[in-house]
Amino acid sequence: MGVEKGPSGHTKDLSGEDATRPAGRIYVGVDLHKDFLQAAVMDDTGRLLSNTRVENNGQSIREFLRTVPDDAEIVIESSSVWYGAYLTMRDAGYSVVLSNPFRTKAIAHSRIKTDKIDARVLADLLRTDLIPACYIPPDEIVRLRRMVRHRKHLAKTRTTQRHRIHAVLLMDGIRIPGTPFSGPYVRRLRELDDYRVDNYLDIIEVVDVKIKEMDAWLAKTVRERDEKDARLLTSIPGISYYSALVIVSEIGDVSRFDDSHRLCSYAGLVPSVRSSGGTTYLGRITKRGSPLLRRTLIMCVHSHRVSQPDSNISRIYARISAKKGGSKAAVAAASKMLRVVYRVLTEGREYVPEGPDDSGGL
Repeated sequence: MGVEKGPSGHTKDLSGEDATRPAGRIYVGVDLHKDFLQAAVMDDTGRLLSNTRVENNGQSIREFLRTVPDDAEIVIESSSVWYGAYLTMRDAGYSVVLSNPFRTKAIAHSRIKTDKIDARVLADLLRTDLIPACYIPPDEIVRLRRMVRHRKHLAKTRTTQRHRIHAVLLMDGIRIPGTPFSGPYVRRLRELDDYRVDNYLDIIEVVDVKIKEMDAWLAKTVRERDEKDARLLTSIPGISYYSALVIVSEIGDVSRFDDSHRLCSYAGLVPSVRSSGGTTYLGRITKRGSPLLRRTLIMCVHSHRVSQPDSNISRIYARISAKKGGSKAAVAAASKMLRVVYRVLTEGREYVPEGPDDSGGL
């Protein structure tokens, strides 16, 4: 089932019933899953024209789109599998909106929840211009984001193998002096002639090569490609090539944020707020947004403290650490660093050391 335009400009319900009303705007709500998508087609009066299950693959989606007018608007809900379906619809020439699932649920909460209902609700929200849309980064940012996240997964794989080696040593009561995984340390590990340790070391060696290749590519991207934002961010002490590209790829277009507080909110680095009866309670940070962005900023804070112990960021860390501990201090300093990042990117100039007035890092 679907909807198409008839020769006289009328809409035609593909179930066989012709509509007598002149054709208007068509809205499609897509409830997306790993194996299939549920697509509800609605006209501009709110009349449901079809509600169809379609296999989640390019060919099936394109076949479904042939039944939808070229000027139809489509909304899909953000999930782990949204990007492939989005590309298929976008490349077919359709206007596609990505819905924020958290805010959509707040607007259209229902006790009865099915795929058909979800798809219909999405179409209706799109028709009434109530969709809380997500930012869709351009293709070059998506490619960069995939590269830096891949590098993160490689590093995580290496860390996992190192932990397994430590577990073997702990289990067998073996202690090896020296810096873990330095040259002499690895040679002592090899001398154990333990097949488990040798296998883990072999994996680490392969991953090390791939990480070095990725780091070289990332550094080249900053130097040679038009990555002005990343080059500006490397002027902030503590932010490396890799960290700069993580921040750029996770933020996307910084101009979409009206101020630095909104950027911190996007990164989940602002406290949750509850207000009742004139009393306001500040809780833990919201942790909305990219976990990779938050972790990267926290690591940058620790590197920054080593090279710039007297900066505003370092002073914020020291002050809060003395009262509430290092973890909360690192989060607060990361929020401050992100505000500095915002200033550097929006003003388009390199970081300079802060003054005593805590002016924001510039």
